[in-house]
Amino acid sequence: MPGGPGVSGDVPAGGLAASRVAPGGFRVMGILNVTPDSFSDGGRFLDAGAAIEQGRLLVSEGAAIVDVGGESTRPGAEPVFAEEELTRVRPVIEGLMAAATGAQISIDTTKVAVAEAALAAGASLVNDVSAFRADPEMAGLVADSGADCCLMHMLGEPRTMQRDPRYGDVVDEVRAFLEERLEFAVGEGVSEQRVLLDPGIGFGKTVAHNLELLDRLEEFLTLGRPILIGTSRKSFLARISSPGEEVAAANRLTGTIASNVLAYERGASVFRVHDVRPVGEALAVAAAVLGNGGA
Repeated sequence: MPGGPGVSGDVPAGGLAASRVAPGGFRVMGILNVTPDSFSDGGRFLDAGAAIEQGRLLVSEGAAIVDVGGESTRPGAEPVFAEEELTRVRPVIEGLMAAATGAQISIDTTKVAVAEAALAAGASLVNDVSAFRADPEMAGLVADSGADCCLMHMLGEPRTMQRDPRYGDVVDEVRAFLEERLEFAVGEGVSEQRVLLDPGIGFGKTVAHNLELLDRLEEFLTLGRPILIGTSRKSFLARISSPGEEVAAANRLTGTIASNVLAYERGASVFRVHDVRPVGEALAVAAAVLGNGGA
């Protein structure tokens, strides 16, 4: 059933429960990269003022969640020290909170020091692409703060994840990983009702792996948590739609829309995207066709 289990009604007050749910039972998470080197928009919003304005724009276009990140996780990306990452993201989070947009603020980080400062500044969701592996203390921070979190599958780490990724059965292996990380988080005191799960499209996967994950996405619903999908502007879309051509990231909207609509039909309920309005409109149409959008 589109929207997946646990999307509305089972999350405690605040956080995910307070963020706006579209009539079709989905949420759009707007991407706000405060970095010089992200694959799509690196450098555009490195200035705090520009980033705050972009965050407000994302919310005006329908973002229920704004995901603020100060370290690129594109393939081959170099790590950033916590101090630099904090310098980038903290004023943006503070500015968005001061703007009272009504959207939930997410911090995209693997570092406890960054997450702690971001939560203190007003963020209420920790989006950890390492699924609490980079810093095991992250689980305790999330538990103690009562924040929401997203746990994602990644093969290796950003610098190496696209070097010949291999799986026996990619869906079975990613599902088993997410199940184990969910159990770990809950064991550390994180409320299960505050966890999102992300199969990590493009994070240590070939085009075939990404397609298999999207095609069999319903198999992740048995984990009982909302599924977040992040296909936005990723290179595998262009390899499918325009083989052999160089397609700029900003010109991959059509594939982004198609992949998100299909993921919604298969049960995903949170969609991390750069282009909030067009993806949100496409999801609203899909929800209406599938009978979840109302009259």
